Amino acid sequence: MLTSGATAFAVATLGPDASDLPVHQVLETVTPQVTELSPLSAADVLPFTLYRSETVRNGDSVDSLLTRLGVADTAAAAFLRRDATVRQQILGRTGRTIQAETDDRNALSKLTVRWVDDDSGNFKRLVVTPEAQPAGSVGTRVFTSRIESAPLVATERIGGGIITSSLFASMDAANLPDRLTTEFAEIFSNKIDFHNDLRKGDRFSIVYEALEADGEPMSTGRILSAEFVNKGVAHNAMWFQADASQKGAYYAFNGDSLQSSYLSSPLQFSRVTSGFSRRFHPIQKQWKAHTGVDFGAPTGTPVRTVGDGVVDFAGRQTGYGNVIFIKHNATQTTVYAHLSKINVSKGQKVAQGQNIGLVGATGWATGPHLHFELRVSGQFKDPLNIAQYSEGRKLPASQRAGFERQVALSRINLNAAATIQQASAQ
Repeated sequence: MLTSGATAFAVATLGPDASDLPVHQVLETVTPQVTELSPLSAADVLPFTLYRSETVRNGDSVDSLLTRLGVADTAAAAFLRRDATVRQQILGRTGRTIQAETDDRNALSKLTVRWVDDDSGNFKRLVVTPEAQPAGSVGTRVFTSRIESAPLVATERIGGGIITSSLFASMDAANLPDRLTTEFAEIFSNKIDFHNDLRKGDRFSIVYEALEADGEPMSTGRILSAEFVNKGVAHNAMWFQADASQKGAYYAFNGDSLQSSYLSSPLQFSRVTSGFSRRFHPIQKQWKAHTGVDFGAPTGTPVRTVGDGVVDFAGRQTGYGNVIFIKHNATQTTVYAHLSKINVSKGQKVAQGQNIGLVGATGWATGPHLHFELRVSGQFKDPLNIAQYSEGRKLPASQRAGFERQVALSRINLNAAATIQQASAQ
């Protein structure tokens, strides 16, 4: 049996060696079939449209822009040079995106520029197009320009990253706008000291609104949800607004309010140049009690109200220059002085974070800055301690079910943003 088994195995595996097989070379002449093709006529070539985008640069002219856009159209160039609307909205508008559509001969079919110039929720669109010409016309093409208005569309975007040095540097590395960085720090300001508590390796995830015009990102809206892992502890936040009639606020996922009734500063980017203490007055040349805090900032820097309230005074006063008094409740008032411009009026209701004016140097001021005061029951208090007068907003029990549904969706989006962290780390 062993012998027969071995024999069967040998028969099954042995076969002719490929190297022993005969090789035959076959040569055959092939005559190609020649088909006579008629030359293509102009009618046989399908027209097409080319789309190109460019960013307006400092010092750009109409000709330099058209060259980068690949437009070769003398009639269009002549129109763009003399059209006042085009010159105003394109030339010198560094950073604006300009889009051109051309035909297969690089003649301009359409030129579009979009921008946002106010807080209305709309954007402007400059459109340049050639007028329709009669069939067979060979004259110089005529162009027209028009400005249109349309609503911005809010879309959701995600981002994430890992702290390597500062929050600003890490968010910049994640291609997130500075505006989001400031808002992120304010949301978690009651939980984290971003100057002293950051550690290398801390992680952040953000879901935010992007405001788009015809699919082109124009600006960022608010942060919708966020998470920050600091020293191994996760802190989360979500914007929740039950309906249009309710005031929205940021809450932790467990329902605790994160938004205080007062912001920590009336300026987004600032430095304290004079604190709440006695100082040598630079104009009166004597030691006096400084009744507020001075924030150094360039003229024209937006000033925001630190809390909801009603404008109690808006105008000019000796020493204060252009000044605004905002009454927040029966006992607490804030003051914003030396403004270059006032954007509110007496009796007007204002919301936390609303722009109320611009930094200046009016009144008794040696340079541009904001003088900021906090008065409680008529007494001057240190504005840098304004947080102790804040009260968190409560989540009504009737809104809890809707809140929990939104938390579940926020967790999904933040998990997706966390994958960006992992990818960037790798």
